[in-house]
Amino acid sequence: MNKVLITGDGGQLAWELGQTCPENICMVSLTAEQLDITDHAAVFAMIAKEQPQFVINAAAYTAVDKAETDQETAYAVNDKGSENLALACKEHNVTLVHVSTDFVFDGTKTTPYQPNDNTNPLNVYGASKLAGDLKVAEILGAQATIIRTAWVYSAHGNNFVKTMLRLMAEKEQLGIVYDQIGTPTWAKGLAKMIWAQIEAQGTSDKNQGKSDFLEPLSEATLSLASAATLLHWTDAGVASWYDFAVAIQELGIEKGLLDKAIPVRPIPASAYPTPAVRPSFSVIDKTTAEQASGVETIHWRKQLSAMMDELVTK
Repeated sequence: MNKVLITGDGGQLAWELGQTCPENICMVSLTAEQLDITDHAAVFAMIAKEQPQFVINAAAYTAVDKAETDQETAYAVNDKGSENLALACKEHNVTLVHVSTDFVFDGTKTTPYQPNDNTNPLNVYGASKLAGDLKVAEILGAQATIIRTAWVYSAHGNNFVKTMLRLMAEKEQLGIVYDQIGTPTWAKGLAKMIWAQIEAQGTSDKNQGKSDFLEPLSEATLSLASAATLLHWTDAGVASWYDFAVAIQELGIEKGLLDKAIPVRPIPASAYPTPAVRPSFSVIDKTTAEQASGVETIHWRKQLSAMMDELVTK
């Protein structure tokens, strides 16, 4: 039986990993209070104590706008924390599954981002996550799998879906950004893929997620692609935040989570300025992840409906 240590307990992904944990896995899930990944000595002591075969790093500083003025904390968690985990995993020969973000890209493409595409983060959050990714890849090489994801939500915790349901019940109308394009991701689906990937890593070549690249790559991307396994995962399909909000309202009314419809109007990002610049296009290609894990993506609207069914029964 494999033992898996999960950081970031209390967060959406760690919660869903707990809900979907296979019976043949011994899971130890730790909150930030139980394991502060920015504490080098604490990380080494915990890995030595628990002796897991895998670590899933679901801990992250994810306050995108706040990170612009709280750079020290963002880098402490996303960069230094990831480095501490990688060094401890290296010392104890543990495989690290490290969760990253679509925000490592700048959004200038018009086709889905491949794992080996050039990285160029636009904000502190994305830059701090990329810095951590590079440390993980440099320290662990093929002993690490880095999984980029986006627009994560769950029945647990705070997220866009639950915020929209609350605002739609309180407000007379909403304006939602229409010119930032990506794909929503139900954390439960991401969790299931991670478990499948861990199972696959125990039975096949660790280089399975890599692919040859034909175009010149940035130094940062080259460092990642030549070392760790890089995978992308969201649900299937494409949406703007406006599309996502419209679907939330339609399904919310259908499932009795909302009493009435309110006008939801599309607005440009320029009409809703935020401290952090966000990529206008961050759809990511999941092909290598589907091949590596054996899990097929499901359309985001179907996943959203399933998650909202959970809200109905809570």
